[in-house]
Amino acid sequence: MSETTATSKELLARPVLKSAISKAARRLMPMLVILYVVSFLDRTNVGFAEAALGADKGVSAAAFALGAGIFFIGYAIFEIPSNLLLKKVGAKIWLARIAITWGIVSACFAFVQGETSFVILRFLLGVTEAGLFPGVIMYLAEWFPNKVRVQMFAIFYLAQPFSQMIGNPLSGWLINIGDQVPGLRGWQVMFFVEGMLAVLAGIAAFFFLINGPEKAKFLSREEKYALKEVMALEDNIKDEHGPRGILAAMRNGRVWYFTVIYFCLQIAVYGVTFFLPQQVSSLTGQKVGLAVGLLIAVPWFFGIFACYFIGKAANTVAKRRKFGTILFISTGLCIFGSAWAGTNHQPVLGMIFITLAVCSFLAVGPVVWSYPTAFLAGSAAAAGIGLINSLGNLGGFVAPILRTAVNEATQSPTGSMGVYALGVLPFVAAAMMFATRRFKNKADDLLD
Repeated sequence: MSETTATSKELLARPVLKSAISKAARRLMPMLVILYVVSFLDRTNVGFAEAALGADKGVSAAAFALGAGIFFIGYAIFEIPSNLLLKKVGAKIWLARIAITWGIVSACFAFVQGETSFVILRFLLGVTEAGLFPGVIMYLAEWFPNKVRVQMFAIFYLAQPFSQMIGNPLSGWLINIGDQVPGLRGWQVMFFVEGMLAVLAGIAAFFFLINGPEKAKFLSREEKYALKEVMALEDNIKDEHGPRGILAAMRNGRVWYFTVIYFCLQIAVYGVTFFLPQQVSSLTGQKVGLAVGLLIAVPWFFGIFACYFIGKAANTVAKRRKFGTILFISTGLCIFGSAWAGTNHQPVLGMIFITLAVCSFLAVGPVVWSYPTAFLAGSAAAAGIGLINSLGNLGGFVAPILRTAVNEATQSPTGSMGVYALGVLPFVAAAMMFATRRFKNKADDLLD
C-alpha cells in the first residue's frame, strides 16, 4: 500500500472529517437540489406547451424541435466562460446570478408570439442557464472527497425526479387553472409562474451557499482543517498526474472521452424527457393536463430510489465501472421497449419500460461525473468539466431533431422509429464505460 493511500484512508476514517462532511451535506445539498429542480423544470416544461403553442401561436413541430434543442447551443457556447467566472467570483454570487437571469427569461415565454420569438427565447434560456450544472459539479468536487462524491452527485441528481414529480403535476395544474383566467392561456400562466420560482431560488442561493470550507461558519476549526486537508491531498494528486491549466484540459484525451459518453447519455435523457408528456398522452389516450402530469410522476418517483442507492453503493472504481456499463445497457433496452409498447398499444408495458429507462439514466449520471472530477482540479476542472457538459449537452440539441427527422423519414404513424433511434447511443456509452478498465488514474488509489 502506498504512503498516499494510507494517509488518505487515515484521513477519511477520522470522526471529525465525517462530521464535517455530514454538516456540509446538510447545509449545501438542499439549496443545490432546489436550484436544479427549478432548472430542470424550466428546461422541460416546454413539453406541456407543445400542442398549445402550435394551436395558439402557429409553432410547427419542426420549429418546436429546433427551439427545444437550440437551448443547448446557447448553453454550450457560454458554458466554459461561465465556469471560469464561477471559479473567479465564487459560487455564492455566480449560481445566484444564473438562477435569477434564467428565471426572468423563462417567464418571458408567456409572451411568445410565434416561431421566431419561441426559438430566440429558447436560445437565451440556454445562454442564461449556462454554467449551473457544471458549476455545481465543480463546487461539490471542492467540498467533498472522492470517496463520497458520487453519493453527493446522486443527491444533487435527485432534483431531476423531484422536479418531474412535483413539476409535471404543477405544470398540468397551472395549465388547467390558467385556461380559466380571462384573456390568458394556461401555458402562459405555467411559464410565468415557474420562471418566477427560479428567480426566488436564485435570491435564496445567495444567502445559503458558502464559497469553500474555510468560510463556513457552521464548521468548527477542527472540521475545517480536516476537510481542507483531505481535499488538498486529492488536489495535489490531480495537479501532479492530471492536466494543468485550461488549454491542457481542453486537449486532454480523457476529457474528450467522457464528453462522448455524456453526449450519449444526454441523447437518451432529453430524447425521452422532451416528448414524455406527448408519449404518455399517446399511450393512455388522455389529453395533456393534470392526469398525464400525475402519470409522468411515476417513473421519476422510482428514479429517486435508483439514483440514491446506486450512488451510495458506487464507492469504488470497479463498482462505478460495473454500474455504469449495466445502467447504460438498461437505458438503451428500455427505450427500445417503450417504442415497441407504443407501436403495439400496450400502455402498461410502455409505462414500465419508461420507468426503467428513467431509473437507469438517472442513476448513471452521478457515476459518469465521478471520473472527470477524479483527475481535474483548479482551472483545468473549470475548463474540462465545462467542456464535457457543454458539448455533451449538445445531445439535448440533437435528440429532438433526430427523433423528428427519423419519424418523418420513416413516416412512422406512432413515432416509434424516432424513439428506436434514440435508444442506440446508450449502447455506445456502455461499451466506453466498460473500456475505462484500461484507464490508470493515481487518484483511484484514494478509493481502492
